[in-house]
Parts: sequence; C-alpha cells; structure tokens
Amino acid sequence: MTTLFPMAAIARVEGGRIAAEDDKWDGEAAAIVLESRFGPEALLGLDAFSHVEIVFVFDQLAETEITLAARRPRGNPDWPMVGIFAQCGRNRPNRIGVSVCRLLSVAGTRLEVRGLDAIAGTPVLDIKPVLRGFLPRGEVREPAWAGAIMADYW
Repeated sequence: MTTLFPMAAIARVEGGRIAAEDDKWDGEAAAIVLESRFGPEALLGLDAFSHVEIVFVFDQLAETEITLAARRPRGNPDWPMVGIFAQCGRNRPNRIGVSVCRLLSVAGTRLEVRGLDAIAGTPVLDIKPVLRGFLPRGEVREPAWAGAIMADYW
C-alpha cells in the first residue's frame, strides 16, 4: 500500500554550491530563505541555537537515478554492497535529505548557515533546532566504510 502525503516547501536554499559534490561541505556558507507565507515570527528564538537540522528535497535528482536495491556507496568497489536505507546517499526513494549545520545568523525570514549539504535552489521542507537531548544517547556504532566516506565530507 502506498500512502501519499502532500508537502510544500517552506523555504529555499540561496547561495552555496550550485553542483552536488560529495566532500568539503563545511566550507560552504548558504542562506535559507522562508517562503513569503511566513513572517519573521516563524524564526523567533531560533538564534539562541548553535545548530539547525534542515530537511530538504533532492529535487534536481532525476527519478531515473533513484535506487531501490543494494549498491556500493559512491560506487567504491572496496566497500560492501548495502541497501539504500543503510546509507545516506541522495538516490533515495523519496529524495529527502537531512543535514545538521551551524547556524550563523537569523535576520527576518533568512537564516545564514554553514555546512548545509544542499545546493542552491533546493526546496526546504522543515527547519528544526538541534537540541542536545535529541542527540544519540550512548555509543554510536557504524561500519568502517561509513567513517571512511565521511573523512572529507565536512
């Protein structure tokens, strides 16, 4: 059974990268600008947080690039075959991305951020503050390839 959920962008990414590349995202500054239906009050108090979690859509990824089966992350033959839900690649069935980035400033309906791994023009579905209480409790476990893939990501 397929259940559909209507969603609309609440903001767009401005600036930053124009091409999706895999590494060095922490050097990228970008803005997130709310859609006109929102006023500055929607962001009131957000500036008290150091980081935000951005939920966005990989809208420039062609549907033909969506992966449902297992594959090697980044096509690297040294890494194991893993299912799409065991990796964070953009070729996801619903093309949804999530990124935790540094909040630099809030002015009106505009956020300035660093380390957002979304490109210019990307539609944003949600903005959430990062609360320490929601971070993982206890040890975080991951396979060696996951650490290797992230070595130059930020």
